[in-house]
Amino acid sequence: MTDEMNPVGHEPWTGYHAGLPAPPPAQPGGGGPHRARGWIALLVAMLVSLAVVGSLLAFSGGPRTASPAIPSTGATLPTSPASGSAGTSPVGAIVDINTSEQVLGADGLRPLGAGTGMVLTADGEILTNNHVVEGASSIQVTIPGHGSSTATVVGVDPTDDVALLQLNGASGLPTIALGDSSTVQAGDPITAIGNAFGRGGQPTATTGTVAAVHRSITARDPSGTSSERLNDVIQIAADVHPGDSGGAVLNAQGQVVGIITAGPSRSSGNGTGFAIPINSAIGIVNEIRAGHGSSEILLGERGFMGVAVQPVDPATAAQLGLSDTAGILVAGVQPGSPAAKVGMTAPAVIRTIDGQAVNTLDELGNAIHSKVPGEQIQVTWVDQQGQHTATVTLASGPAV
Repeated sequence: MTDEMNPVGHEPWTGYHAGLPAPPPAQPGGGGPHRARGWIALLVAMLVSLAVVGSLLAFSGGPRTASPAIPSTGATLPTSPASGSAGTSPVGAIVDINTSEQVLGADGLRPLGAGTGMVLTADGEILTNNHVVEGASSIQVTIPGHGSSTATVVGVDPTDDVALLQLNGASGLPTIALGDSSTVQAGDPITAIGNAFGRGGQPTATTGTVAAVHRSITARDPSGTSSERLNDVIQIAADVHPGDSGGAVLNAQGQVVGIITAGPSRSSGNGTGFAIPINSAIGIVNEIRAGHGSSEILLGERGFMGVAVQPVDPATAAQLGLSDTAGILVAGVQPGSPAAKVGMTAPAVIRTIDGQAVNTLDELGNAIHSKVPGEQIQVTWVDQQGQHTATVTLASGPAV
């Protein structure tokens, strides 16, 4: 059985994947930030102008009844370190993450989103969700009492929604205290800490309880074209808001037992959230640290082609003389990008990568992300001049 967590009259969170980052503050003189076409690294998840994005949550497995939620306090936590550990602080080690993206036809970078992270090491390893940094050309991390610093992606696991970042030139930072998520049980008291609504400043906290463990959730966009399954997550009865993604779920001892990764579609929260068990996340982090890349764990920078894409619609297919809507529509090409260098222009439809058909945005993304900058792929596309095949040398681009 599946429950849809999208109450009537409430918009889904802006973004993509489970647990979505909060939008940046509204720009003066407008209704909000313009989040236009992203660049395929593949980063179609963030193409708000090309596809409707958001999150509906469905969950299955485990008990159906959640414990009553304790209302969100909205309180700002004290800044003193956790007792018994001079180098750890549940607040000083919780950081704000703000991302920016490159937009087609615009100079410089524009705000993309905001989320939360946790300091793992004194020299600046940061744990967060993959979806918090996905699509980012620039990642800025603000640490309470230490200012802001640029971060780079060490590695990501998009399937499990985990990312490991590294701050530039960091030292002497407070770190989180890790708990053992295997001991978490329904009914345990918890505190969820994050960058609620992307407002920045000292982190906010809400208290609640563990509603269930070993849950499975599916996050998908309203159009149904993209979805992601997260297994063995912790369900919490506490308000979770956009911007809390990547934040901490603490046990009664102030130890981190989970990473906030998903919440309800209503931005005000409804006393329900989901968290990745910290044991699982640290296992992925250790694989990244060891340099063990795989089909799921992507290390460092990934291949970038420089096209903005969307599913093929019948009208465009007919315009290009195609009898079907197979493939992926190229709606824009970044000047000077690998795609531009081989003569690709918009509109066009990418049919195959390395001889394999690509009919979904995820398939195209996987084909590109399996490569690193400098590697080559063979791309076949169709435009108004006919069919073309070329070898594309991938460049480095936004986070995946």
